[in-house]
Amino acid sequence: MTQNFGDGVVNIYTVTNSAQPGYQPVPALTLKCVLRYEEQRLGIQRYYTGQQNQIQIERVIRTPRYGNVTNQDIAVTESGKQYGIDLVQAVTDVYPASQDITLTKIEQKYEVPDDEVE
Repeated sequence: MTQNFGDGVVNIYTVTNSAQPGYQPVPALTLKCVLRYEEQRLGIQRYYTGQQNQIQIERVIRTPRYGNVTNQDIAVTESGKQYGIDLVQAVTDVYPASQDITLTKIEQKYEVPDDEVE
């Protein structure tokens, strides 16, 4: 099965400390990669398992496989909405190589920089 990733673009950021040494930590976002995505169905079982673990799962997206996305990263869609990444799963039966990213609601909003991938 082939994937077209035509639903939008998601920016993946890592959270870093932008404070000077010795000062209170200041979380800041650093752009890691920009990926096209395709929406996936959020299954009832996945939704309620998240609820049992007190995690509000909002979306599941499929992106081309990029080995550096982790559950410590923040995803920002083209609409500007920020999500935590709960789970990254490799999808093996599709072309090109893909991954499903489970996005969760986050309370803390970060200032999104206007920069390029490093």
